[in-house]
Amino acid sequence: MPRTVLLDANALLMPFQFRLNLEAELRRLLGDVDIAVPAPVLEEVRLLATHDRHARAAERLAARYRVVEGHGSADDALLELGAALHAVVVTSDQPLLDRLTKEGVPRIFLRSRSHLVLEGL
Repeated sequence: MPRTVLLDANALLMPFQFRLNLEAELRRLLGDVDIAVPAPVLEEVRLLATHDRHARAAERLAARYRVVEGHGSADDALLELGAALHAVVVTSDQPLLDRLTKEGVPRIFLRSRSHLVLEGL
């Protein structure tokens, strides 16, 4: 059964900002994955896309993945859904990483601008 992975806005930007193959890195860490984007994260990316070319590319990338409903801010939705779905959250946002750690939600983040690292699984 594939592991559910939830992407933050900055995770959707990684392939374009750091030339990172996001899907290959996720498969390297977790094997078979089911990638999803919470609705509040998608809204955040859409707002950024109005003035950022990387965000426009990230919006196109997000269209490849399923959208899951979430409540509140993007960070709140990622925290709530990560816990409820026993999912792994991909983000580079340090305050969110701290909250995920405190709540025991597994997380993946970018290290050395070149590869992803998994913690808490």
